Amino acid sequence: MGNFNARCISRTGIAATLFMSESSLLRASQHDSRKELDGPINSRIVSDERGWQALRYFCLYRIIIAGLFSVLALIEKLPSNFAKIDLQNFALIACTYLGLAIVAQIGVERRWALIRLLVYAQVIVDIVFITVFIRASGGIDGGFGMLMIVAIAGACLFVKPKAAIFFAALATLAGLGETVFGILYLDYPSTDYTQASLLGAGLFATAFLASILADQARRSEALAAAQAVDIENLSRLNDYIVQRMRSGIIVLDDKHSAVLNNEAAASMLSAGSDGSDLLKIALPEPLANAYRRWLTDDINSKTPLELDSHGSEVIVSFTPLGEGRAGGTLIFLEDAAEIRQRAQQLKLASLGRLTGSIAHEIRNPLGAIRAAGQLLNESPKLNDQDRRLTEIIEQHSQRMNKIIENAMTIGRRKLAIAESFSLRPWFESFLAELQERKGLQVSDLRCDWLESDLVVRMDTSQLHQVLWNLCENALRYSSTDPLLAFTCGRSSGSARPFIEVADSGPGMSDKVAEQIFEPFYTGEVSGTGLGLYIARELCESNQASLVLTAHGHGGCRFRINFAHPDRQQLTE
Repeated sequence: MGNFNARCISRTGIAATLFMSESSLLRASQHDSRKELDGPINSRIVSDERGWQALRYFCLYRIIIAGLFSVLALIEKLPSNFAKIDLQNFALIACTYLGLAIVAQIGVERRWALIRLLVYAQVIVDIVFITVFIRASGGIDGGFGMLMIVAIAGACLFVKPKAAIFFAALATLAGLGETVFGILYLDYPSTDYTQASLLGAGLFATAFLASILADQARRSEALAAAQAVDIENLSRLNDYIVQRMRSGIIVLDDKHSAVLNNEAAASMLSAGSDGSDLLKIALPEPLANAYRRWLTDDINSKTPLELDSHGSEVIVSFTPLGEGRAGGTLIFLEDAAEIRQRAQQLKLASLGRLTGSIAHEIRNPLGAIRAAGQLLNESPKLNDQDRRLTEIIEQHSQRMNKIIENAMTIGRRKLAIAESFSLRPWFESFLAELQERKGLQVSDLRCDWLESDLVVRMDTSQLHQVLWNLCENALRYSSTDPLLAFTCGRSSGSARPFIEVADSGPGMSDKVAEQIFEPFYTGEVSGTGLGLYIARELCESNQASLVLTAHGHGGCRFRINFAHPDRQQLTE
């Protein structure tokens, strides 16, 4: 997944800026963490949840030890070296130790006091009762001194090093005091001095080494916690970048199942705008076929891929995440409409410079030709044949001037200023204007609303220009009522709003339909062939599309597919 994150970050400029900013924050966080680690960590007692958990286990150990001796004393099954012990007194001491251990366990579970106070109290209780056990077992040779070492080692996990040394000294004094008392008054052998001295040395060595190990464990734990926070922050940053990318991201595992996607991919594949999980749906068939071709033939052609029958196109590329594609596949989806929009801006810039040159080089000579023809037409010596020739000069001069004006319209057109607006009131106002300016009757127009609350995103002036061109073409060929039929709704597959404009004319052939959007292609002598071309360019500059959906004998039908309303934030 590291390679995946790096690929995602490299595909967007803003991601790099966010990553640098977040990296600075992470470095500052690490610096603060290291600064805290370099401080007197040993001066603090571990009081977090892990410390309470460790103390809980240590209390459970005490309960087990005390419970074991209590049961053995009550059933009189103590080892042979305990033969001189008064079983009643030993059982009472063991049960008392067990009761205190249970109380300590309850105190830890309910956290009656600070963890430091609980640890101090338990260590003192351990030293006292283990010393009593040593007395009951006949001296230091009984083996209970090992329990003292365990108690001191456990205390080092929770207390300062100085406190650990203090408890080791206290336990050593208790062991030596009990040994001296036993030698003087209870006939302990003199060799117990050596045993007590060795036990004391072991206690100090245990306290020293356990404190060092506990200190390292606390440092490692603090460093791991700081790194966990850094990793979590970086993971959130990567998730934010992936989700905010304009490119769609889909990650497939080695079993060809989708395991991750972002909002852009969900929107492109019509999975919803709320980041719906693609794991619950299958990939569209065209995308699945392209993926199979890439697996078999390694064909990774970045050509527009139509995902449905409503004009939704994406550019797909596949990238393996591991060697031999064993680590899965990363699929990038680029919105073809957005790419066309960028290409359109470049085209407009080039065409603007071209049309400026055309206007300068052609319009002046063309104006001179037209003026000469008009002057020639005013001559009284012209016969009818010559006057017809001057009319041809005037007619074609006007046509050439219109072509130049249309080309300049494309080149000088302002950038689209898309805005979201409710379609129905705007469209009803457009129909009223069309009816008034073209002198149409109410019966000449029909409008069907499949949904009445459509919201679209487009430059309103450019939408007006596109619809006006479509309506003028339709009125030119329509012959029966209604002359114009409009349908407004939302595509069932891609959920994109649309407007359809249909006429009642004779339609067109398949050959003409293939070339209808090409510049300068026209079926009329007086036409320029730029109307539909300009209309399509205007749509694409707004991430919409203009397509011919029908051209049979029942008339032609053009559809404007607006940008997906749920992808507005992704394209801004």
